[in-house]
Amino acid sequence: MASALTDKLTRLVKEMRGQARITESNVQDMLREVRMALLEADVALPVVRDFVARVKDKALGQEVLGSLKPGQALVGIVNKELAVTMGDGVADINLAAQPPAVILMAGLQGAGKTTTTAKLAKHLIEKRKKKVLTVSGDVYRPAAIEQLKTVSKQAGAEWFPSTPDQKPRDIALAALDYAKKHYFDVLLVDTAGRLAIDELLMQEIKDLHTVLNPVETLFVVDAMQGQDAVNTAKAFKEALPLTGIVLTKLDGDSRGGAALSVRAITGAPIKFAGVSEKIDGLEVFDAERHAGRILGMGDIVALVEQVTAGVDMEAAQKLAAKVKSGDGFDLNDFLAQLQQMKQMGGLSSLMDKLPAQLTAKAGQMDMDKAERDIRRKEGIICSMTALERRKPELIKATRKKRIAMGAGVQVQEVNRLLNEFEQMQGMMKKMKGGGLMKMMKKMGGMKGLGGMPKMPF
Repeated sequence: MASALTDKLTRLVKEMRGQARITESNVQDMLREVRMALLEADVALPVVRDFVARVKDKALGQEVLGSLKPGQALVGIVNKELAVTMGDGVADINLAAQPPAVILMAGLQGAGKTTTTAKLAKHLIEKRKKKVLTVSGDVYRPAAIEQLKTVSKQAGAEWFPSTPDQKPRDIALAALDYAKKHYFDVLLVDTAGRLAIDELLMQEIKDLHTVLNPVETLFVVDAMQGQDAVNTAKAFKEALPLTGIVLTKLDGDSRGGAALSVRAITGAPIKFAGVSEKIDGLEVFDAERHAGRILGMGDIVALVEQVTAGVDMEAAQKLAAKVKSGDGFDLNDFLAQLQQMKQMGGLSSLMDKLPAQLTAKAGQMDMDKAERDIRRKEGIICSMTALERRKPELIKATRKKRIAMGAGVQVQEVNRLLNEFEQMQGMMKKMKGGGLMKMMKKMGGMKGLGGMPKMPF
């Protein structure tokens, strides 16, 4: 996420923290670097000017000049102003309306409106306990209606049927009538997009807004668009009273400029961020936490939330009880640990939320390779028989060869997995004896799953 911007600002943060004395000269030097980093990240020029002016004004104030640690005070100012630029805190979605609360999704084709509609439906169902209906008013893109039907089913929402020969206005009114009669809490309306802004698109969505009178009009924008996101945001802001923004593809190789620009350009708060392609890959946007990620400070709160959501507590408790009772830790348990890692969103997603100094300790680890290693290990265990998983000691040369062929790997990789399993098994035995701290210290001297680096204990 915004890796180039994060790298540059993280380096600047380190330099700033080391400053024993802040002067107008070194503040100017620092701001010049910040300005270049923001411009290279495709942040709109007016936004950059305003941000730099605010930071300069506060950096040369008594708060920094009179501080015992001026470098750290300066970092705090940059962090705070980044958060203010993106919206300052959390802007919750507004559902305060006579049911059904109508939410209109707007944006260009390819921004991820349809997928985001389903992700938002899942969020409202699971987090807000709402009964949600979705409908597609996109009668131009051949597969749009069927796509919404598929992703709505995955999200657990009900889908209202529509056809390409209908008018978007008629579809919307029919869906609204159905939602009222069947007591839905929320109606999510996916609208048509275009490859570029045109009069037909804008007039159509204005008509839909007039007919539906939505409680929320969310502008869905691709975080990888850069300066184009600003131009699109301006056009939609002039056409519609936008109430919020959803940034998609924040997990991609985006420069990060859209996140810093669209809030200032539209005046509408960023309410959600798409952080993965999965149906649950939508986060409530928190400007302060996002600013921390950009500055390399990490987002430990989001990390804890992600791990908590991904961990099967019942399975974890069963494993803990099994280890405590003295029952052997077998390959089925080892496989369950690998699958838990995948459910948490993968290594790269977890590492993205760690502070820069911790990820630096991990070295230049290839996250894609590490995740491929985890999938390979899963394949190897799945190629074993139920008996072999329960009793790994049975796996000798001929069985190893058969397992390797079944998983499409070399025998050496089967040996490597069994060695890692034996190390994990040894640690579990120590846990049974209450030697948890000894076990954790020992983990510092061994390699973890998927070729992960030494743990910093």
